[in-house]
Amino acid sequence: ETPNKAIDLNFPQMLELRRKLNDLTTFEALNKIINTDNFVLLFVADKQHLIFLDIPQLLSLKEEMELFFLDFNPVLV
Repeated sequence: ETPNKAIDLNFPQMLELRRKLNDLTTFEALNKIINTDNFVLLFVADKQHLIFLDIPQLLSLKEEMELFFLDFNPVLV
């Protein structure tokens, strides 16, 4: 959910968003963002939505995403 609207994501889209967030929040990537624009534009939901995030919002979203996957209980199939 963004300040302007809620974005529905299916599971593969959630995985892709998590991958993008992990890539953007490495030490090197954060330093590059801070030293240039101080924000990122992120396409989500198969490029249907464009999100503008500053550094605190980016880190907050990553934390929320980690919490989403943290409570995952594996199931034997």
